[in-house]
Amino acid sequence: MSKKSKILKIISLCIVIAIVVGITIYLMPIVKNLSTSEGQEAFKEKVTNSGFIGFLMLFGLQFAQIFLFIIPGEPIEILAGICYGGLWGTVFIMIAAAVISAFIYLLVHKLGRKFIYDFVDSKKIEKIENSKVFQNPRTIRFIIFVLFFIPGTPKDLLTYIAALLPIKPLDFIVISTIARFPSVISSTLAGASLLHGDWHISLIIYGVTFLIVGIAIFIMKKFDKDKVTDEAIRAIK
Repeated sequence: MSKKSKILKIISLCIVIAIVVGITIYLMPIVKNLSTSEGQEAFKEKVTNSGFIGFLMLFGLQFAQIFLFIIPGEPIEILAGICYGGLWGTVFIMIAAAVISAFIYLLVHKLGRKFIYDFVDSKKIEKIENSKVFQNPRTIRFIIFVLFFIPGTPKDLLTYIAALLPIKPLDFIVISTIARFPSVISSTLAGASLLHGDWHISLIIYGVTFLIVGIAIFIMKKFDKDKVTDEAIRAIK
């Protein structure tokens, strides 16, 4: 790993820690009372009154999640739902993901594969690059959509490697952002429900979302006669 990349990682990690600590200190007095209706209303009011500072803190966490992929995406999506509700929380996450993905894509395109090696295992990159499925211009858009659509796939890894694949920047950003929607909307709606103490509604939302995603994946695999989806999943593992 180059010295510049190490410095970048250290600085990014320090920023993430500072954001998390800041959020914790800022919200700690009322987080402990979230089990009560009064505490939930106080939490929502606190976040709403944070204005642009709260927006920047949440965007910083989202940036760290995609750029460093050291934190899962779901907790941030749930937090967005708590802060801004299901609708605007989803809008926030979708726009933030698109902006950050575009930034990473252009950064990799500018600095080349050596930059990726500082963040991702070179063997994983070579495995994907050597896969005929990922290098086929006719199937790459379908693959990108499916992999971002399926829960549990390394989406942030794909964000780095996309610049090395035969797909245009705009195509990648649009497809990957749209494919994130089911996961994002379920998490933000769950967050909005949690704020009001509706734990059962959150579970129902997740259950319905996974059912819909499961049916969609089943249908896509039925029409995927060449089994490119299975090959793509094997390549990124």
